[in-house]
Amino acid sequence: MPQVKIFSGTASSYLAEKIAAAYGTKLGDLTISRFSDGEIGVHFNESVRGAEVFIVQSTFPPADNLMELMLLVDAAKRASAHKVIVVMPYYGYARQDRKDKPRVSIGSKVVANAIQSVGTDRLMTCDLHAGQIQGFFDIPVDHLDGSAIFVPYLRSLNLGNDLLFASPDVGGVVRTRAFAKNFGAEMVVCDKHRKRANEIASMQVIGDVEGMDVVLVDDMVDTAGTITKAAALLKEKGAKTVRAIATHPVLSGPAYERIENSVLEELVVSDTIPLKHECSKIKVLSFSDLFARAINNVVTHESISSLFI
Repeated sequence: MPQVKIFSGTASSYLAEKIAAAYGTKLGDLTISRFSDGEIGVHFNESVRGAEVFIVQSTFPPADNLMELMLLVDAAKRASAHKVIVVMPYYGYARQDRKDKPRVSIGSKVVANAIQSVGTDRLMTCDLHAGQIQGFFDIPVDHLDGSAIFVPYLRSLNLGNDLLFASPDVGGVVRTRAFAKNFGAEMVVCDKHRKRANEIASMQVIGDVEGMDVVLVDDMVDTAGTITKAAALLKEKGAKTVRAIATHPVLSGPAYERIENSVLEELVVSDTIPLKHECSKIKVLSFSDLFARAINNVVTHESISSLFI
C-alpha cells in the first residue's frame, strides 16, 4: 500500500493539522515562499515519490489560495507522487454554478477546470452550494455531508417534540428536508426575493412555526442578511427559539454585527473557514475527524457513503 502523506496550503493549515492528528500522522514538510512582487513558489522538503499525497486547501479569498493549491498539486505530480488528492473543505466560487443571466461566467466550472488541469487525481470537499457541481469534474469527487457532525450536536440539545427545521430560501429545501427526516420533524420554508446579490427585497414564511424550536439550515453564511432576517421573521410568526446551522462561515461585511444583534440563540458552523472575529453567538464544530475518516476510507478503498447519517 502506498505511503500516505498529508500536506497543507497556507489558508487551511489550522484545519490540516487537526486532520493529520486525527488520521494519526503529522503534516508533511513544505515551504511556500513569495517573491517581492507576490509571486508564489512552493517546495516539498521531503520525498513524495510513490506516495498518496493529500493536499488540504480551501479556496476562500484571496485568489492566491487557488493558485497556491494548483502549484502544490503540480509540484507533487512532478515529484512522482503516486496520486494527488485535493482536500478542499470549502469550495470557493460555488455560488457561480450556472448561467443565471446573460454574459456571465460560471465560476465553479472555471475552478473545476483549474483543479483538474494540473493533474489532480481526486477531489474531496464538503457541503457544496450545489451538489451538481460534482458534474463539472471528470475525476472522482467525494462530497462529504456535514450533517454527520451537526446532527449529533442537535441531538445533544434535547429539543424534543417542538423541533422544526426551516430553509432560509427555496434553494435549500433538499438540504433542510434531509435534516428534518433525521429527526422525524416537519419543515417550513422562508421564501425570499432579491433585488441584487447580498440584498433581500422581501421574505415570507411558508408553514406554521407557532411555539416551535426552529433550526435554520444553510450551506454557508456570507453577510448574514438572509439568516438574521429569516430568524426575525420566524420569531414574529411565533417561534419559541430560533438557531441556525451553516457549514461554511464566510461571514463578510457586517455579518458578525448582524449575528450578535440578531434574535438567534446561536449560529453553529464548522471550521472549513477560520473565523475572523470572536462572537458570543457563534459555535464552531470541527470537521477534522470527518475528513480524517474520509481520507482513511479513500486509502483503504472503503465506502465514503458509510460516513453519512
